[in-house]
Amino acid sequence: MDRPVIGVVGGGQLARMMAPPATELGIELRVLATSADECAVAAVRTFEIGDHRDLDALRRFAADVDILTFDHEHVPTEHLRALIADGVSVHPGPDALVNAQDKLVMRAAVDRLGLPNPAWAAVDDVDALIAFGDATGWPVILKTPRGGYDGKGVRVIDDADAARDAADWFADSSVGGGPLLAEEKVPFSRELSALLARTPSGAIASWPVVESIQVAGVCDEVIAPAPDLDPAVAAAASDAARTLAAELGVTGVLAVELFETPGVGPGFAVNELAMRPHNSGHWTMDGSVTSQFEQHLRAVLDLPLGATDVVGAAAVMKNVLGGANPDLFAVYPQVMADAPAVKVHTYGKGVRPGRKIGHVNAVAPTAADLPAVRRAAEDAARTLADGSPSPDAASGRPDAVTTTGGSR
Repeated sequence: MDRPVIGVVGGGQLARMMAPPATELGIELRVLATSADECAVAAVRTFEIGDHRDLDALRRFAADVDILTFDHEHVPTEHLRALIADGVSVHPGPDALVNAQDKLVMRAAVDRLGLPNPAWAAVDDVDALIAFGDATGWPVILKTPRGGYDGKGVRVIDDADAARDAADWFADSSVGGGPLLAEEKVPFSRELSALLARTPSGAIASWPVVESIQVAGVCDEVIAPAPDLDPAVAAAASDAARTLAAELGVTGVLAVELFETPGVGPGFAVNELAMRPHNSGHWTMDGSVTSQFEQHLRAVLDLPLGATDVVGAAAVMKNVLGGANPDLFAVYPQVMADAPAVKVHTYGKGVRPGRKIGHVNAVAPTAADLPAVRRAAEDAARTLADGSPSPDAASGRPDAVTTTGGSR
């Protein structure tokens, strides 16, 4: 059997987590990394070293793969167009991907599709920013259109004086050298994420809308499905994500990050897009019939998509950021003994304070088990990061935490 070869541009944790389902499906996964130290390199048999901004490096890498896909969204769209002209199958393509690369392009697309969008404007200077704030009300959010993630490239501007203090961003070529994005500061109750996958032939499979809890601009915890979410809001949010995927021509996994806005419009507004597996979908590795990583591979190969049901009543993902503990393996016995049902996923990265080094997943067999499961995931993540559980962590866990439960 001729097995397909998928090339992933980028050697980070998302590429690394594509490797196990690729192995299970008999797919060969190759990685274009910037160095041999990137964490996906250890998970694949074949890798190349190259810069994703170098068209020649991309061409060399793409020459021997059937499909080209991505661990990140930073490949220049003009390079992708050149690859497509060479006959390379690129998923997602540049016309779709630019909406995840450039927030100004994305905002215009959300408006064009008639989906709920914060008030926004492209602002070229401080005067334009002040005019926007005066018109929409202070505070406002100022973003770099490209390159920002995990809270980077985002500033809250409280008033006109603060806008003048942000003049350095307009003069800083490192943030893009063009207009910045000004947005109204949306009053929201929580953040949500609608995750789906779409094939080149147009099939779409959606996971339940989840709650995404952010700390200091970084995803800290995800609960699937989002607790107590109005079913009408959940359906409308899922429909909005499907509309974006279809109308923008997305192939592969799409994450639509949302603000929940009770009583305003359909109950949500679009925040940002990601066209690749996403932190808000890591729970699917253990909490869904089909993980986002397997689904992404299926989607870009135009294979039938897998079921997206939650395997229990709910699933929890808790991120692990680098902390005081430099040796994750040293605390595995404690983590695994305290909560045998918590699944540990680490990324093979060196520990640095605040760096994403892994996550843990746990499934709640029933809704009543969710609080205990969340505590177990929190304790496991804390132990991994800092070397010790919370002071009140019990040595014995409730049965719901130490069983695998749930139906498939």
